Amino acid sequence: MKKIVLTGGGTAGHVTPNIALIPRLKDMGYEIHYFGSYDGIEKKLIADFDIPYFGVATGKFRRYFDPKNFSDPFRVIKGYSEAKKKLKEIRPDVVFSKGGFVSVPVVRAAASLNIPCIIHESDMTPGLANKLCIPVAAKVCCNFPETMKLLPEGKAVLTGSPIREELAKGNKVAAYDLCGFTANKPVIMVIGGSLGSAAINQTVRQALPKLLEDFQVVHLCGKEKVDNLLLRVEGYKQFEYLKAELKDVFAMADVVISRAGANAICELLALKKPNILIPLPAASSRGDQLLNAKSFSEQGYSIVIDEDDLTENLLLEKVHELYFTKQTYIDAMNRSHQLSSIDTILKLIKEY
Repeated sequence: MKKIVLTGGGTAGHVTPNIALIPRLKDMGYEIHYFGSYDGIEKKLIADFDIPYFGVATGKFRRYFDPKNFSDPFRVIKGYSEAKKKLKEIRPDVVFSKGGFVSVPVVRAAASLNIPCIIHESDMTPGLANKLCIPVAAKVCCNFPETMKLLPEGKAVLTGSPIREELAKGNKVAAYDLCGFTANKPVIMVIGGSLGSAAINQTVRQALPKLLEDFQVVHLCGKEKVDNLLLRVEGYKQFEYLKAELKDVFAMADVVISRAGANAICELLALKKPNILIPLPAASSRGDQLLNAKSFSEQGYSIVIDEDDLTENLLLEKVHELYFTKQTYIDAMNRSHQLSSIDTILKLIKEY
């Protein structure tokens, strides 16, 4: 039996693309093992898929001063030893890494055993963990055309990000029932990431009276960010987050307002949903969402609003602009070369 090790963790964004590959890998006859941190989010997310999970020690690589910078390298060395021992036992044919700091000891250990490693970079510019893995990787998958020139020649492959195939199988009628909406009025979906976005939530709620004149709004507002004063507003439905019902809400949505995390925007591209991106500002991140949004805007997939410029009136203006020109954005997304990411990545895995 062919064997593969998947690795990646720290955030859901470093796990969900691996999850998207699992059903197809099983269909292809692979024995799948997952390497993650001892108790990270990846352990919880992988638990539903009935595949062996192995935890390794890991440490974060920080660009700023922190006392843990002195101890974490020893944790990485320990994780390297643990991963190497387990890899010798499993003897996989290939490793696929989605990144995050847990991937560094796993990829480096695999490379020392001459196990080919394929890694995936979601953002426009490689993160620090992937920078440490790229030198030993056989191939580096990426989401953006601009990233290709930042990667070693001969290693880079423009694949897009693997998206769970069930997201494309939503039932909009089920979503209308879930939200208490009618099919006679278009729907805006607002999604600000798993923790939600205070800036987006506030502006959407300020604009709500005028938005509801023309639209219905389903708002994934983040954990503990539901506004109880708005629970009875007709045409407005709030959720902290959605799991199984997410595909149905995507099917129902005519346009989407979203943060610009790499996996989120790749889902919008795969589902061909016209969108407004409000990226996380540079002051709150390493600036990757700003670059992601800029690329999607230049490719004709998105309208972008900088959070610093976000106002009720600007949001209303851009929502109406997007809705009445939405076919232009759908046509651009239909021309994308990043829509068959799972097939492209599985082909690489099979080659190696």
